[in-house]
Amino acid sequence: MGRRKIEMKMVKDSNSRQVTFSKRRNGLFKKANELATLCAAHIAIVVFSPGGKPFSFGHPSVDVVVQRLLNWEMDPKDETNSHVDAEQEAKVEQLNEQLIDLVNQLEIEKKRGETLDKALKAKGLSKYCKKSINDLGLDELLHMKASLEKLRENLKSHIDDMEASSSLLLLKGATKENDG
Repeated sequence: MGRRKIEMKMVKDSNSRQVTFSKRRNGLFKKANELATLCAAHIAIVVFSPGGKPFSFGHPSVDVVVQRLLNWEMDPKDETNSHVDAEQEAKVEQLNEQLIDLVNQLEIEKKRGETLDKALKAKGLSKYCKKSINDLGLDELLHMKASLEKLRENLKSHIDDMEASSSLLLLKGATKENDG
């Protein structure tokens, strides 16, 4: 499923617009961080969501970049006005790296969630996940119980297979060490 060109016009559906905004905002912030890291650039981005909520990204921080912009007439080489403490800048860099790691983890978890949702739909279990357990009827609860028991058995079997494979690999490794 490759990338496709998207026509540049406003997304009409508000839910789709919010999803598009979130994904593109994260991508924009990630690219801004890459530019700051690669080129030692100072960057500030402020974005307002369709709902009016502000989001910002800054390197080394939005405040530092805004202050630099407001004091533009001053000499940018003037150490007293534009110097950011090296320790503070290192800390900001570390926090930006942590942010990128967290954004990447979030994307992985979102994809994992989508995969799990598809698996639940394929098994016919997605309807149970959208309701509170208190709202399920007796037949639905019994079906869910049977499905969960089957899942538990499959997991046990899978764990047993993994343990057996692990044991065989350990034995094979020990045999090679004794022969060598």
